[in-house]
Amino acid sequence: MSSIRQVQITFDCAEPERVARFWCEVLGYVTPPPPAGFPTWDAYELSRTPQDQGAWFACSDPSGVGPRLYFQRVPEGKAAKNRVHLDVRVGTGLVGAERLATLQAECARLIALGAVCVQVLTADEDNESCIVMQDVEGNEFCLD
Repeated sequence: MSSIRQVQITFDCAEPERVARFWCEVLGYVTPPPPAGFPTWDAYELSRTPQDQGAWFACSDPSGVGPRLYFQRVPEGKAAKNRVHLDVRVGTGLVGAERLATLQAECARLIALGAVCVQVLTADEDNESCIVMQDVEGNEFCLD
């Protein structure tokens, strides 16, 4: 059996492009060029049937290292806590007050983009600080 070389993370959401553009800002990701034969994404969307317009959007790591993120429209709203979530690693290698200050600065930046701070978990004997947040559609993620 060969090893898996690529992973795509898929989000179910109401507004794929809005959520994708939020995550582009969070992670420094980019949106791909429109499909061949279309000068813009708007032109591509207008070529689709009304029910298919805005049905999906994607973004990727410009360095090609991180996974592609895919956002697909679903009819139902979010009903419970995510079983899988992203950890945005902004405090790697930092400890104590320096780590918490770095996490809080990133938290403030993301709140300005539409995220919500759910809980600040401060360091204890076993764990360093982290911040639980929600994206623009309520999907949980952590600043770690």
